[in-house]
Amino acid sequence: MAKFILGKKLKMTQKFTADGTVIPVTVVSAGPCTVVQVKGEKDGYQAVQIGYDLKKKLNKSQAGHLQGLDNFRYLKEFRVKDSFAFSRGQIFGVDTFVAGDIVDARAVSKGKGFQGVVKRHGFAGSPATHGHKDQLRMPGSIGATDPARVFKGTRMAGRMGTDTVTLKNLEIAEVDPQANLIYIKGAIAGHRGSLVEILCPSGEIKFLAKEEVKAAAVKPEEKTEATPIADKAEADKMAKEQIVEEKEAKPVSAKEEIEIKESSDIQAEEEKAATVKDKDK
Repeated sequence: MAKFILGKKLKMTQKFTADGTVIPVTVVSAGPCTVVQVKGEKDGYQAVQIGYDLKKKLNKSQAGHLQGLDNFRYLKEFRVKDSFAFSRGQIFGVDTFVAGDIVDARAVSKGKGFQGVVKRHGFAGSPATHGHKDQLRMPGSIGATDPARVFKGTRMAGRMGTDTVTLKNLEIAEVDPQANLIYIKGAIAGHRGSLVEILCPSGEIKFLAKEEVKAAAVKPEEKTEATPIADKAEADKMAKEQIVEEKEAKPVSAKEEIEIKESSDIQAEEEKAATVKDKDK
């Protein structure tokens, strides 16, 4: 049985082996993946379709196909020899792989846009002098003109990149089941965040038990106990103090300072007048 998984390319870094050798590795965040569809004799070939990563919305055809499962962003199919060993809804992760496995990594390469023949095909270009004005990076002659057409496969300028690239016989340097990370020795095609298909021709997929799936899905919530306030008056007092603190912390403009000063002066005059009246009485 072959083993496979889907993941996202995160970055490139380096790892130190036991003897101190530095090796370049690509970090891939892989799994967990779910078996979405199993194809067998009815379909004319044996294959397994798996889903990876989640998204919010699905169209009606996708919702019908994924009925009873999560809203998967990516669906990929892998050919197998024994599809009867799989069943819809099974979940597996990176612990299927171990360090030392030899795998193939398939991804879509970075897009370069429309490029010339020097960058796209490695043409040397023309000499910079001796009658070659403005011809340095031009393609030159494209060959015979007798058929009055361009032969198929002629190397010319055009779109470069965004090709499906498969790198074979890559070694897995390390597997981190806690963080769902796979460290693959060497480089993998694609930009950061691009989808990566990892395939190992030999080995068995380790499916998660139902108990493990439930434990991963249920996360313990942190409970915060509120401190009870016995007296309502105490609560009002605390609220007033908080408002005063907020006002003090808020910066006061020059206009507001003048208004506050005037109001305090008026209040002081009123208190003074009230004390004079009391003395007269």
